[in-house]
Amino acid sequence: MIVDNALYHQGRRVGLGAGDDQSLGYARIPCDPGDFQWIGIHDPSAEELELIARTFGLHPLAVEDAGDSHQRPKLERYGDTLFLVLKTLWYVDEEDAVETGEINMFVGPDFVVTVRHGQGIDLAASRRDLERRAKVLEHGPMAVLYAICDRVVDEYEKVGAALEVDVDEVEESVFSPARTDDSTRIYVLKREIAEVRRAVFPLREPMRKFAMGVEERVSPETATYFRDVADHLQRVSEVIDNLDQLLSTAFDAHLARISVQQNEDMRKISAGAALVVVPTLVAGVYGMNFDHMPELHWTYGYPFALLLMASIVVGLFAWFKKSGWL
Repeated sequence: MIVDNALYHQGRRVGLGAGDDQSLGYARIPCDPGDFQWIGIHDPSAEELELIARTFGLHPLAVEDAGDSHQRPKLERYGDTLFLVLKTLWYVDEEDAVETGEINMFVGPDFVVTVRHGQGIDLAASRRDLERRAKVLEHGPMAVLYAICDRVVDEYEKVGAALEVDVDEVEESVFSPARTDDSTRIYVLKREIAEVRRAVFPLREPMRKFAMGVEERVSPETATYFRDVADHLQRVSEVIDNLDQLLSTAFDAHLARISVQQNEDMRKISAGAALVVVPTLVAGVYGMNFDHMPELHWTYGYPFALLLMASIVVGLFAWFKKSGWL
């Protein structure tokens, strides 16, 4: 469905009549030099994409990719049109889950077409924010590309911050005195970090090209804005790498603690068994049916045996306690 369709002249949105701009449908608006059209659509059907392709002369391979909501972030050029794929991320803290969406952008000399799949970020809000920054909008279609990339990367930083909180919780749990089972949560967080990595890392090269002005459509003034996005993206990449390493270290520490705890358990079990086995040994010896045994017919033999067993148990208990086995 069409979310919005507007014409921009000298950094300002141009009114196109009394009707709602969306009533223009998928029509291409004639643009004067320096003007551009921005049409946004959400979860389009194959027929809608085909209509967009015919209207704006989009390459069929790019249109095919735009119809698939499971693309890898990438930048491609088809003639005078740039095709950029972005992954949108948001974090569901209750489930320790990173959810993903996708934005496909066609950026031509005088038009921008944004195709959004899934929930993700609200491009309508990005459009309103950009419309309040006329100086940025004067850079033309690349200003829209910058604004959306900036918004997407800002969301990456929020996801990274939320993951940092959860990783800190895992570290506290792993090194707490209480016995905890953190392996499942560590695995879940590493899987979600891998999801973030798949969105962030491939985007670094396109942002580098924009920031360095390698792409001919990016002027030196516009490149300044993209350098800010590239810097934030690099910061997110470093956070993701650090979190992944911290989780690996926490998992190793968790396994080491389990091993230590098991050794402690075995010592305690062995100590407890010794407290039972030694008296049993004494009782077993005196339970033998032989006529000639020491103290066999002694009046105090039975109390003596009990006292001997109790003394041995007390002695072993004190020794185990002192050595830390109990």
